[in-house]
Amino acid sequence: MNLRLTTFLWSIVAGIVVVAILTALIPAEIGNFAGDLLLDRNTSSFPYPFTIQNLMWIVFFIGVGELVTRYIVGNREQTQLVRQLLPEDRETVWQMKDVGAVNKSIRATDPENKMWLQRLSVRCILAFQSSESISQVNAIFNSTMELYQNEIDLRYNMLKYLVWLIPTLGFIGTVVGIALALNGAGITVADAGPDVDLSSLGPALMQGLTQKLGVAFYTTLLALLQSAVLMFAMHIIQGREEETLNEVGQYCLDNLINRLTGSC
Repeated sequence: MNLRLTTFLWSIVAGIVVVAILTALIPAEIGNFAGDLLLDRNTSSFPYPFTIQNLMWIVFFIGVGELVTRYIVGNREQTQLVRQLLPEDRETVWQMKDVGAVNKSIRATDPENKMWLQRLSVRCILAFQSSESISQVNAIFNSTMELYQNEIDLRYNMLKYLVWLIPTLGFIGTVVGIALALNGAGITVADAGPDVDLSSLGPALMQGLTQKLGVAFYTTLLALLQSAVLMFAMHIIQGREEETLNEVGQYCLDNLINRLTGSC
């Protein structure tokens, strides 16, 4: 929780800093593509810098922070596999009298009981101590692996929500932009008065309307790009975490469960 909270706070800071840098680098000029796409720099819908795009950047970096957290946690799990917590030779066999010391040594390597390998090993050893049945140990092993897989899925709930939230914000910005653009066009026509030839307003009116509509659609475009980046990175990191869990299960199966001797 401390890691996640720290990453969350730094992510917000990073988002604000990136917005500030882009604001300093991109001039506020009408028709500036980068300014309209990335920041809605020339907005007439929101008081700058309080734009939908800037909010999306902050949410995007919160998602990046979630990915960083998941990567760090997954890397910690991966490092447990190289600590040789269990014997990796082909001769060691454990009986009931041996597993108590093994259980104690494994617990000592993970006092907070957070690591998959230690938790899985301890759970299998306790099942063996209580039943002396290899079949019971295998059942505990399989159910625990399923629980850990569900645990991985739950850890990505916030990130999945952020991947959904960013396009939603983009659509909101587009709808607001369209509504304001059409409203502005209607006010222009209404203010022209009955004696004004509306055909003379056509080119200028259409130019202003299309410009505002184009800016409105940029929010959705940016949102889709940010969401695609987060989704791609999420699949890579989640796949790495699931692969690590499979390696933990294989390691425990090879170096613990297959070494136990007891009743079937």
